[in-house]
Amino acid sequence: MIMNNRRSFLKTACKPIVLATLGIPLLEACSTDDDITSNANNSTTAASTPTEPLVIDISNDNFKDLKEVGGWLNYTEKNILLVRISEAEIRVFDNRCPHQGNRDRWSYDGSSFECGHHNNTYSDSCSGSLTCYDSNLDGNLLTVVF
Repeated sequence: MIMNNRRSFLKTACKPIVLATLGIPLLEACSTDDDITSNANNSTTAASTPTEPLVIDISNDNFKDLKEVGGWLNYTEKNILLVRISEAEIRVFDNRCPHQGNRDRWSYDGSSFECGHHNNTYSDSCSGSLTCYDSNLDGNLLTVVF
């Protein structure tokens, strides 16, 4: 009798409820750069962003990828993406993916960043979906204002 009730439940229950009950994660729809969600203004982003300006000495070997134009770096310790646009400009972005908040799997193709979790792409312009911070490059010192 119990087995028949269980089978009946499984046949008629909503699939997501059954999958969630069994501990199987559900997939969410993916978005693109055009689909900005409210996650971009999530309070956890503000809490993880320092309020003081950050000064980075790009001559340090940890930042060697920024020495050439087109070089980039996911600086996970400070939750930022850095990309060398020109000899005089390095753009700095929050490395939180607007889609689901992932910070760790980024790639760069010379004009846009791609989040490796769902392959969403985001422009390296400061008018795109990624939060862009003010930065100033003076010699080898990059100052980022959050």
